Amino acid sequence: MLGANRLTDRARMNKTHLQTLIIDKLQADLAVAKDALKASHEAATHAESKAENKYDTRGLEAAYLADGQRRRVHEIETALSSYRNLPVRSHRNAAITLGALVSLESADNCRWVFLGPDAAGLNVTIEGEEVLVISPRSPLGRALLGCEEGDEAEIRVEGQSIRYSVISVS
Repeated sequence: MLGANRLTDRARMNKTHLQTLIIDKLQADLAVAKDALKASHEAATHAESKAENKYDTRGLEAAYLADGQRRRVHEIETALSSYRNLPVRSHRNAAITLGALVSLESADNCRWVFLGPDAAGLNVTIEGEEVLVISPRSPLGRALLGCEEGDEAEIRVEGQSIRYSVISVS
């Protein structure tokens, strides 16, 4: 076992703090996305965006950008709602389900993942350790669902097989 990448018992038990960190990061992302939405909406509706001829697509491009920003704001709001309503449960000696904090070990590293309802790819740091948020829709999330401490999960990434050992579940 590599064992170097371990959260302290206090950090492992404090999933409430972890969820708070995730919510804080999502709220910061939401503020940035709302600012971008406002700017893109203003650009789309500004007088200079009005087409000067049939080949001028500035206004159309700005409208597409504003729509993309609107969808991003909605995605973050949905993720925030999911985390605010996610109950904090202990997963000790239990199968991995939504809300589990999992320590994994592969051939070349150890890592912590949090199986969340949304916001996959988000990274947060707790007790000096980086925790990657994954969702049940991700290959790793699907592979881990139902696993317990001591089990192994295997995924394929870019044609390569990666095997993870489940070290702990909390």
